[in-house]
Amino acid sequence: MSQTPRIVFMGTPGFAVGSLNALAEASLLPIAVVTVPDKPVGRGLKVAESAAKQRAKELGIPHILQPENLKDPAFIQELQALNPDIAVVVAFRILPQAVYSIPRLGSFNLHASLLPDYRGAAPINWVLINGEEQTGVTTFLLQPTVDTGDILLQRSINIRPDWNAGHLHDALMELGAGLVVETTRGLWQGTLQAQPQPTIQNLHSAPKLTPENTMVDWNQQAVKIQNLVRGLSPHPTAWTEWEGKKIKLLAVKPLPSLEDTTLYPGQFKMISDPSSSKSKVLVVGTAEGWIALEHLKPEGQREMTGLEFWNGLGKLQLEVERHIFHNPISI
Repeated sequence: MSQTPRIVFMGTPGFAVGSLNALAEASLLPIAVVTVPDKPVGRGLKVAESAAKQRAKELGIPHILQPENLKDPAFIQELQALNPDIAVVVAFRILPQAVYSIPRLGSFNLHASLLPDYRGAAPINWVLINGEEQTGVTTFLLQPTVDTGDILLQRSINIRPDWNAGHLHDALMELGAGLVVETTRGLWQGTLQAQPQPTIQNLHSAPKLTPENTMVDWNQQAVKIQNLVRGLSPHPTAWTEWEGKKIKLLAVKPLPSLEDTTLYPGQFKMISDPSSSKSKVLVVGTAEGWIALEHLKPEGQREMTGLEFWNGLGKLQLEVERHIFHNPISI
């Protein structure tokens, strides 16, 4: 047996690069990286490589595989020819059994939640949207049903109140990278024993983010709307609509509503900031409390503060009846 395992790494975005770097730094450099094909992006349709491919080239990894179809016999034969001991999967596509069964010691995935909770495509976003105070990362062996394989290792982390999805992404990328190295070494040394995922009632799901589940419902409580915004910032962002145009909400904060002012859910106006008499703040009514709009981005415009948005309304400031953001649920 060689002193180091023959590792095939499978991943695509920056989140995967954290684990790839950690393997390299731990003298566990993969012999191959499997990632998505290059694709044209942007207005100029310039062909772009995935973050994982770019880093693999920098590290001098000899084999970079970019199959269009993971069930392609030619790709499977190429993978078999590499004779891998372990496959490490981080932020990649769903693998067919014909692929994940090739490595001699197994294939494991890094998932950005404490499984079995938050199975699905967007765990980082949904733990914030649901107002969780703790989350973590899990490595588990792949099996046919997605995100249900036996657990190898887990690590937890407390979520800071001021974190958005970008902050949590970076924290879990670092935590997960260390766990990938630990899991790889454990599989290679035979010191890990996989355990079935526990049966837990009332599990949360982490479905794919869509325009429908990222739109603000102003009939919810202010704190829930804040969690939605922080859970989707900086990407893909929560959004609302006004005058037929989309407005992305990047940062908000809940405020207690003033007794002498009534705002219906979705109705917005500029008021003196209750926490600072020297400044003003753009607030929106909700089912309970108000939401202060700190940073937003109207469609076709730059990112701006709530005050800049209000100032840009000009004469429309006087047309109070138009100060209503679109609500997906009628009031």
